[in-house]
Amino acid sequence: MKKLNNIYIKFSVLLVMVIVIASGCKKDWLDRKPLGQLTEEDLDPGSLEGQVFAIYGGGIRNEGISGLPYIAVHNMRSDDADKGSAPGDGEDAANIFDKFQYVKDFWLINSYWTGQYNLINLSNNVIAAADSIEEKTPTTLINLGEAKFFRAFAYFNLVRSFGEVPKIDFRITDPAQAIVAKSPIADIYQLIDEDLTEAVAALPQSWQSQFVGRVTKEAALALQAKTFLARNMWSRALASSEAVISSGIYDLSTPYNQIFRESQENGKESVFEIQADYTQSNKTVGITYASRQGIRGSGDWNLGWGWNVPNQKMADAFEAGDPRKDETLLYTGQTNSPYGEFVPAGLPRPYWSKKVYTDPDIRRSTGSQQGEWFNMRVIRYADVVLMAAEAANALGGAANIAKSLEYLEMVRARARGSNPSVLPEVTTTDQAALRQAIRHERQVELGMENERFFDLVRWGIAQEVLGSAGYQHKNRFLPIPQPEIDKAGGVLIQNPDY
Repeated sequence: MKKLNNIYIKFSVLLVMVIVIASGCKKDWLDRKPLGQLTEEDLDPGSLEGQVFAIYGGGIRNEGISGLPYIAVHNMRSDDADKGSAPGDGEDAANIFDKFQYVKDFWLINSYWTGQYNLINLSNNVIAAADSIEEKTPTTLINLGEAKFFRAFAYFNLVRSFGEVPKIDFRITDPAQAIVAKSPIADIYQLIDEDLTEAVAALPQSWQSQFVGRVTKEAALALQAKTFLARNMWSRALASSEAVISSGIYDLSTPYNQIFRESQENGKESVFEIQADYTQSNKTVGITYASRQGIRGSGDWNLGWGWNVPNQKMADAFEAGDPRKDETLLYTGQTNSPYGEFVPAGLPRPYWSKKVYTDPDIRRSTGSQQGEWFNMRVIRYADVVLMAAEAANALGGAANIAKSLEYLEMVRARARGSNPSVLPEVTTTDQAALRQAIRHERQVELGMENERFFDLVRWGIAQEVLGSAGYQHKNRFLPIPQPEIDKAGGVLIQNPDY
């Protein structure tokens, strides 16, 4: 089921356990001792693998990165998803993420913040250790590229979610060093740009099979494209997207109805996935991504918390006959493919996310219904192709419009499959009409994949689309967690309007 080498995963977890123990088991990252337990003196020149494995083992498997806080911030705020679960369960969360009634001290937002800074801290440890090595081997440079990728990833999450945030680009050796004022958004993006430029230059295009899941040059390029799109930097976004496309490493050959099955993890479309490994005998390195969204029922249908569910707007977004609808929605009161399971009537929601629907055979073999083994798809190749389509169209001109249409058709053709009667090819050369077609395609192709809310914000239409739910312009950014403000003693200032 998994391609990742178990020795690699177990070492990652063991190192993280050592880190936690050494930190006195304190939950707040600001109170910890330095998370990198290996000093430069402990390392052979060029060897940073242990600290890098800590990033994979504990940094991105942190709940704030691959669990409910990430899902809530990235997807539950969109127009086509709701908090979900049973009535009365987490109504405070529904008010925040569905109705934009933000509060300054809420556990999910707090956990999201600390999860990103934990990842930044782990990355800074690697970067600092690498900088102290005079003669860097190729392996050291790759490890440095991995750390730069993850620091950029975390800061991109933060700057999109909070706006101005503290820029900590150094190793913390004293908790007082982490009390830092906010930096301008432009400064955060400058750090992101620098980190991703270095990551692109250093990272390999592929890894040996035992290291599947480690980030690559193309993952850095794809993340780079996302950061450029967020700023309407169309030429640079197109260049980064097309660099991934021209690499020839990825394609859209996986049928849409198989992308989110366990058998297709790390497939030809996977640009970046967070790995999970959970078996009856090894229950140490699972993640909670699927369980937080799995069907909230009883007995065989106690598959999770049932948070983050598609709503009627998501169901209505698909064109007639679009096969992706039945691969995005898992229906209550119906028999669902591909496992022929009847989801019982009477559950609290009519739809659930099929993109975290787990294989019943694996549930039985692991002795768990919670999907801890299910990888989190972070960047898919289809996303990259649609970014290229959007950027090319925004640049305009006959050649770019033709290119945009070609990229859009690549995605629609895969979705269409062998049925030529659905999803007709988009042929308009009108820039505004094509822009709308691409935006629609992103919604249905990437439904429930943590992109929609940030798309609405960067397109400048969040107020128009989400205003009836209570969204105001200030809601593009979350309030900085009040516990962080309190600990900073006046150094860290709350976001405007909160």
